[in-house]
Amino acid sequence: MRIVLDAMGSDQFPEPEIAAALQAPQVFGEEIILVGNLDQIKPRLEALAGTKPPVKLVHAPETIQMGDKAASSARRKAQNSMAIGMELVKSGEADAFITAGNTGGAMASALFTIGRIRGVKRPALAGIFPVKNGYCIVADIGANAECKPEYLLQFAAMTSIYSHKVFGIEKPRVGLISNGEEAGKGNDLVKATYPLLEKSGLNFIGNIEGKELFGGHADVAITDGFTGNVLLKSSEAVAKLLTEILRTELKSNPVTMLGALLAKPAFGRLKAMMDPSEVGAAPLLGIDGLVFVGHGRSDAKALISAIRVARQAVASDLLPAMRTAVQSQLAQMAHLFAGEAAD
Repeated sequence: MRIVLDAMGSDQFPEPEIAAALQAPQVFGEEIILVGNLDQIKPRLEALAGTKPPVKLVHAPETIQMGDKAASSARRKAQNSMAIGMELVKSGEADAFITAGNTGGAMASALFTIGRIRGVKRPALAGIFPVKNGYCIVADIGANAECKPEYLLQFAAMTSIYSHKVFGIEKPRVGLISNGEEAGKGNDLVKATYPLLEKSGLNFIGNIEGKELFGGHADVAITDGFTGNVLLKSSEAVAKLLTEILRTELKSNPVTMLGALLAKPAFGRLKAMMDPSEVGAAPLLGIDGLVFVGHGRSDAKALISAIRVARQAVASDLLPAMRTAVQSQLAQMAHLFAGEAAD
């Protein structure tokens, strides 16, 4: 598989990207295509792996920084590493693209360079949340702060396909994030989306609150990008706080230290489940190519996980399935709306 990694993405670029690119052949048996400014990449790469590193390099002289305005920077910096990497996917020279850079920049570059799947109104960023007995995929987690009901309907269809193809869930349970389980709860967006999901043919289980989400009641949870991003960052902060409190308390006296030693395997499993680097990156669903966006704080471990997720998407033929699902849903909803109009 030909996976492209943006070398200029993470907060500490290009060190984590170079480390991941050098580890990838040992983990996956295939080299990575590393895209970025070669003046910055080559000296560091050669210092670690010599003059013939097991990495394919593609030059991109410009970079979209974390503080850049997404759309204007994507247009102004046409030779940025995201655009060059995504162009390889569009042309068929690569199978998937990964960046740990500016999310807005990735979204804008994907729209300008690759474009949307025909019929998709807005792409969605789908994050994987650890929940009881597994994971729940939440979309959108930041690509669209303002949404319409039809956007959330498409997010549900695309995320269900992702859950099925990559995680093997036959009929993913779809929940709509709200402030109450009852059908009438929620803001105007939630109330207008609810009947669309009821008629969608998806395995819709109704509104879900935080307790249902983290209790593992849904495989897919749908919301707007503003709410999803707040949920994501709040969850990360709470997980970090609890971990720090637990570590402090366990070291507070000899008795708790002994208990911590005995419970070390359990704590290790908990840490792995809550570690964002285990997930790696979130897919930008709705783009007509496989694009994944990781956290700015991604290290080499997180980027290796991102490569693994991208490879799973390629192996499962996610993109053709996504195209088919979108067209099927559009036809189904058009039929339903036509029937309602006739009535």
